[in-house]
Amino acid sequence: MPKIKLGKYEHYRGKRYEVIGIARNGETLEEIVIYRALYDSKELGDNALWARPKKIFLEELIVNEKEFQGLSS
Repeated sequence: MPKIKLGKYEHYRGKRYEVIGIARNGETLEEIVIYRALYDSKELGDNALWARPKKIFLEELIVNEKEFQGLSS
């Protein structure tokens, strides 16, 4: 599986995030990407932290016949 570089990324919907680290699930040892929202949200708070399995973080998807990776640098 490809390595993920720490740094800033843009979601295909336009919001920006910063990958701050890779963690492991304590039970399965699955790699989890830890990233921070670079925007404020009334619902989630300022600069909310997110965690997503690396496999899902790297998934490619098709939206309106265009291919995207969930987040791109």
